[in-house]
Amino acid sequence: MKPLLTIGLWVFFVLPALGIAQATDDYSDFKKTIYTTAVESGDYITLTSALKAADLDILLDGDAPFTIFAPSDRAFKKLSSDKIAHLMRPENNKQLKEILTYFMVAGSLSASKILNAMVKGNGNATFTTVQGKKIKASIEGVDIVLSDGLGNKARITIADSDQCNGIIHTIDSIILPKAL
Repeated sequence: MKPLLTIGLWVFFVLPALGIAQATDDYSDFKKTIYTTAVESGDYITLTSALKAADLDILLDGDAPFTIFAPSDRAFKKLSSDKIAHLMRPENNKQLKEILTYFMVAGSLSASKILNAMVKGNGNATFTTVQGKKIKASIEGVDIVLSDGLGNKARITIADSDQCNGIIHTIDSIILPKAL
């Protein structure tokens, strides 16, 4: 019952105070794409390099709405530099695409939509990624936490960065569709 109370407080008091709950699916006022914003921010150098290496930069620079749970460079530092270098090799492109598309959900999924789904799911929600596997969302304290099937967890540290083609949520760790 406590997770539902926490989620309810977020949905009805905290998000409206922050202006998050009024998010709409109309992103026409935003001029930049998810990919352009990620490149220009300087906080996603590893992610944008990986997206480019996997030819997914085009996808996130297009018109279709996506939500990306974007690991920051700090999150990628939790992986060894050898693993990252290994994934970036052309012969590992398929595995890199699997990981990167696991960070993406088709459509625009705002923090308030995630919280609403958790309310309906008694404190938990699942979302199907572009990769095809599910990400589980739950609440821990005041944080939305994403979990993969391996037990890895990532907190959304910056929510609802609206772009012309979707939403960026920054996460603090790497979640994976399968073990590396």
